[in-house]
Amino acid sequence: FYPMELNILLYLAIILVSGLVFGRLAKLVRLPNVTGYLVAGLVIGPCVLGVIPDTIVSDFSLISEMALAFIAFTIGLTFKRSYFKRVGMMPVVIAVFEAMMAVFLVQGALIAFGFDIRFSIVLGAIAAATAPAATILIIKQYRARGPVTETLMSVVAIDDAVALVAFGFAVTIAQTIGGVSGNIALSILEPFADVAISLLLGAACGLLMLVPMRFFKKPGNRMVITAGFVFAASGLATLFDVSTLLSCMALGAVFCNFSVETDEIADIADNMTPPLFLMFFVVSGASLDISVIPKIGLVGIIYVIVRVIGKAFGAYLGARIMKAPKEVCRWLGPTLIPQAGVAIGLTLVAQQTVPEFADTISAVILCGTLIYEIIGPAVTKFSLVKAGEIKTAKD
Repeated sequence: FYPMELNILLYLAIILVSGLVFGRLAKLVRLPNVTGYLVAGLVIGPCVLGVIPDTIVSDFSLISEMALAFIAFTIGLTFKRSYFKRVGMMPVVIAVFEAMMAVFLVQGALIAFGFDIRFSIVLGAIAAATAPAATILIIKQYRARGPVTETLMSVVAIDDAVALVAFGFAVTIAQTIGGVSGNIALSILEPFADVAISLLLGAACGLLMLVPMRFFKKPGNRMVITAGFVFAASGLATLFDVSTLLSCMALGAVFCNFSVETDEIADIADNMTPPLFLMFFVVSGASLDISVIPKIGLVGIIYVIVRVIGKAFGAYLGARIMKAPKEVCRWLGPTLIPQAGVAIGLTLVAQQTVPEFADTISAVILCGTLIYEIIGPAVTKFSLVKAGEIKTAKD
């Protein structure tokens, strides 16, 4: 119990210090920093000590938006033409296989256990989504390098587009089964339109970003330009109600293919984001609700376990079909466990599609997020170590 509410700067100080301390404690037990950040948030959040109350956690949603925008931009900067000329369609095929295998297996398992078909189709479609944030932070922390890391960066980016399209189809099918009237063709085209608009907005921002970079050469000025355009791409996507992640990825992808200064901009982004990423994960941890775990029942157990099996098997199958290196075939799947922001966003639409199952869907996805976000980073680190792409543990 706290007799008075602290001001916002004191809350930020508590978040930063607790994240730093728990990040170091996580390192002592050989876990990634991101796991420590999430646990720090869980401990100081409303569910445990209540140092950070619910109202403040919701007030910090802007931190999450900024951090995710920079994470997506960082991924986009790796999308160079030379990379795709070398690997071809491999990341696209793997992303489609790992996302859709998770969807079909979860849907099939739920239907086999006798759950409502519409409910099974909609909930199963959310299984496609993978959260890139924790993955990117682990790659940065341990300076992971190699074919698994390279493929992972591409797959988690493409996965977002596949998840949006797959979910759009699932909602349309569920509505059709439920007898909801509407234009089916428009419903099918809508997710493709959302992806296209997201990419166009980001691409336009990427081209515009090239202009001030020609006139401002100092690192401080370029830091301002980078932040301005990342926030612009995210803000425009929000304005048009499309994917902010895809827009910011497109921003980075277009910029890196039309500029020779990509490495410098990547370094600038790396230098300005550590406090932002730390706050993002502590706030994410604070928003996790452990009270949902007892509520998930059989449907939650099926979702949490079968989604992981689908991701791992789908990634393996896609990699084998594309004749990827054996390390990619073996170790890529386990790195795709984390699930958070996009899945929670899709949950809101799912609840409107099958409102009679709204509480169940919310409990399952929130519980899945809690489990995946706590376990996922450690599994990702383990996989990259086994693949030989993390050599030493560094700060």
